[in-house]
Amino acid sequence: MDYKIEIDIFEGPMDLLVHLVKKNDLDIYNIPIAFITKQYLDYIKILQMLNIDFAGDFLLMASTLSHIKSKMLLPYYNTEEEDPRLDIVRPLLEYIEIKSAGEKLLKRDILGDSVFKRPSVNFSFHDEEDGMKIGLFELVDAFNRMMENCYDDHKVDDSVEEFSILDMISEITAIFFEKPSVVFTDLFSENAPYRKKVVIFLAILEMAKMEFLEISQMPSGTIRVFYIGPPEAAYENQDVRELAFK
Repeated sequence: MDYKIEIDIFEGPMDLLVHLVKKNDLDIYNIPIAFITKQYLDYIKILQMLNIDFAGDFLLMASTLSHIKSKMLLPYYNTEEEDPRLDIVRPLLEYIEIKSAGEKLLKRDILGDSVFKRPSVNFSFHDEEDGMKIGLFELVDAFNRMMENCYDDHKVDDSVEEFSILDMISEITAIFFEKPSVVFTDLFSENAPYRKKVVIFLAILEMAKMEFLEISQMPSGTIRVFYIGPPEAAYENQDVRELAFK
């Protein structure tokens, strides 16, 4: 594709590192640095494949991991010297601690909030206990698996038609006029061109960032997408109306 998608990444490089540690069930104090570096670089390749302009912080983290990896490949360092992996373990532990504290604070009631206030209408159509909310990188995993499972003839995109994020937001929103939730993969037509699937995925990210969508993984492992606002909200939102495809 000869265009770049400008979309804010709403999870940072540390979130990706935490995701990889959890996904691979790794000991945070004994991270296999070569393995984690390769996986981190693989994710960056996927973001580049999607033509997403991501923050330089991701590249800085990749550089840091590669530097640590190079240290680990040197002749065995003096036992009195510090383990090179501590350069990433320390900030990672601090990040997890701060993020955990922030999540606990968000659950606390704010003094004076909702006092003498009419209760807001809840447009959520599912019980939150039914599934676990997932973030950006779990979605990237799901999208990547879906694209890998495509037939080879579906991976070739000879279409000249242009698809905009705004158009795809309209298509996705229209789906929720008929049903409150859909399976993630059902938002992608099997015969859709590769380029359109990429833009649909970016539209899903954009809608999730604007809090139009809630995405959860069910106990069965299925990822479901829920619309958490009235469907007309997407058309009335100024950010959507002004969204430009570059």
